[in-house]
Formats: sequence, C-alpha cells, structure tokens
Amino acid sequence: VAFVRALADQWLHDFDWRAHEARLNAYPQFTTVIDGQTIHFLHVKSPEANAFPLILTHGWPSSVAEFLDVIGPLTDPRRHGLDPSLAFDLVIPSLPGYGWSTPLSGAGWEASRVAAAWDTLMKRLGYRRYGAQGGDGGALVGRELGILAPEGLAGTHLQQIFAFPSGAPGEMEKVTPFEMAGFANLDKFQKYSGYADIQSKRPATMGYGLVDSPVALLAWNAELFFGFEGDQDYDRDRYLAQLSIYWFTATGSSAAEFYFENARTGAGYRELPNTVPTAVAVFPDDFRSVRAFAERSTPNIVQWTEMPRGGHFAATDAPELLVEDMRRFFALVR
Repeated sequence: VAFVRALADQWLHDFDWRAHEARLNAYPQFTTVIDGQTIHFLHVKSPEANAFPLILTHGWPSSVAEFLDVIGPLTDPRRHGLDPSLAFDLVIPSLPGYGWSTPLSGAGWEASRVAAAWDTLMKRLGYRRYGAQGGDGGALVGRELGILAPEGLAGTHLQQIFAFPSGAPGEMEKVTPFEMAGFANLDKFQKYSGYADIQSKRPATMGYGLVDSPVALLAWNAELFFGFEGDQDYDRDRYLAQLSIYWFTATGSSAAEFYFENARTGAGYRELPNTVPTAVAVFPDDFRSVRAFAERSTPNIVQWTEMPRGGHFAATDAPELLVEDMRRFFALVR
C-alpha cells in the first residue's frame, strides 16, 4: 500500500507529463491502417547514407516510449561517438490495442498476426530488406516474424526466447551456470505472475477497473516494472510516463487482450521452426533464455550474449549494452 500511495502521490503532484510528451513528439509519428487495424508508429530516419531499416517492438506494460534512449545511438551513431558505418532507420510501432494503435478492430490480434502486419508496414514504407528487434511481447512478435520468414527479413534480435525443458535425456547437462541461476527468476515469476494468468483468460473483466481507476491501472502495471513487491529499481518518473500513455489512451483493457489472443494460438511460444538468423541478448535481471532449449526450434542462432547487467526493460535500464549487441548482430546479417 505504501508503495502504491507513493507512486500515486508522485503522479498527482510531482510528475511533468508535458516534458515526456515533448520528448516523444520530437520524433515523427504516423498512423496507417493494416488489416483493418489502426497502427501508430514512430519513423526516425538516420542522417547517414545506407542506413539499415529496423523495426523495434515493445511489450506489456510498455509502449514506444521504452525506446527513447536508444533512438539517438541507433539512428545517429556519429553524434554519439559510435562508428557511423552502421546506422539504422527506425520504425517503432505501438502494438494493436496499445497507446495510439486503437481501438482494436476486432479479435485475433496475436503475435503472428502482428508479425505479418509489421512486414506489411516495413514494405509499405519502402523497405525491402530489414531487421527486427523486441523484448517481452516484442520478442514474441520477433519470433513469429522468424517463423513467417517474409522475403527481406535479414534477422531478428530478441531479448527472450521463451523455451522450457522438454524432458529429453541429457538436456539439462547443456545448461550454463548463468542459465541455471536464472531459474530463480523463473520461479519468482511463476509464483507472482497472476496478471499473466488473468490477462490470458479473463482480460475484459479486469479491464473495467483498468480504464475506470487510475490507481488500479497504476498498481496493475507496476508489478512487472518493480519486481512484484516494489523490490526492484526502476526510474519512477519513466514508469509514470509509460503509465500515462495507457491512462490517457484508455488502453489498459485492450492491451491485455494480446495475452488472451496469444494464449489461444500459442503465438510466440509455439516451437515452429525459425531458420532466420537470430540473436538473443539475455539480461540477468530478467527471464534468462536457455540456449539448449531455444535451439530446438531456432537452429540459426548466430549471436548469444549473456549480459553483465540489465533487466526486462533493457532499452531503458541498459541501453548502451542493448545498442552494442544490436549493432554487432546486424553488422553480420545486413
């Protein structure tokens, strides 16, 4: 209660939405309609010639604002002291039902359908060859893009591959000490992640509270950012900016539908083959993907990085590590 009271008090009395709004509005934004659904996206072009197109996908309870710290280094590396030979044109869409990609046009917007929409978006923008990156729900979409393997997809960079033990003889012998330690993170998640169960089964019932009460939305969305019990550090002002996007667009309920739709089809989790070149960046304060499990359906993993620090929202809490890893991977596959 004390944690939620403190966050609510900060949101009400000591939060400058206009500053965050201005930062977001510094970048060109657009909407388009794909498969009947309004899609909002940032489109930030690099000043460098021959920049490589890259689509970045957020998850829940995040938004396009998650990527604000990586836009500059990726699009304008020269200005940020990085080698300018690899720069990116960025496309950063809001998932259907999130932020300004609303209202939901209907049922069925799970990760594989979003992946197909993202391919349409990139080609509509004139990009015939491109890469994809994402974490959380964005990792589900990235994995489905690899399964879809549309013409022109050069590679996918993922922060998670959600693969688990199959019971095959000897598979646990391949697990590294870093990966083994990560099972403690998984145990904690399974113990506390009631939000995932509810959003996968009955999201609309909870949804009434999420669009009716700002404090209900604040508490519901805070768990994944702050470690379920408020025991993880995350910039509270940055969290409130993300929260404000959900509140102002009344998308607390429609965002939850993504879980429901993925649960119906298994999208993002199903072990269909993905042979597209893939990179996995594993952050210690997050679900730690296990390479031996991931390779069952993702045989073309060309880069696997066990990060020294960072968590679930790495674009915010470890942006320089994420940028470096993305640059290394896409230099290989572009």
